[in-house]
Amino acid sequence: MNSQEIVEKLRLELRRGALPLAVLAQLQEEHYGYSLRRELNQKGLEIDEGTLYPLLRRLEKQGLLTSEWRSDDKRKKRYYRLAELGQEVLESLIVEWRVLNDSIDAVLKEKK
Repeated sequence: MNSQEIVEKLRLELRRGALPLAVLAQLQEEHYGYSLRRELNQKGLEIDEGTLYPLLRRLEKQGLLTSEWRSDDKRKKRYYRLAELGQEVLESLIVEWRVLNDSIDAVLKEKK
């Protein structure tokens, strides 16, 4: 395995760990799958459907999201929103993210 392949694999691991936090944060406002994906993509977090929908199902199963089917423009869409438990978890994860980010920044600054 060359360095480029290793970097790509590790980059995907970093993104995979951060995506639940981003999805929870974005779902403080209601979205259906496509609109959520579009919003995340516009903010630089590209996520494909094969990653997003299993993540949404897992977060809902954990009680962090609620969802409901609605008909819009003659199509049924599933709308997702942060549940009360999801808001509590999001607030804790934001604190954890900031502590982790600050710690990693401190380590990286030492290596300059």
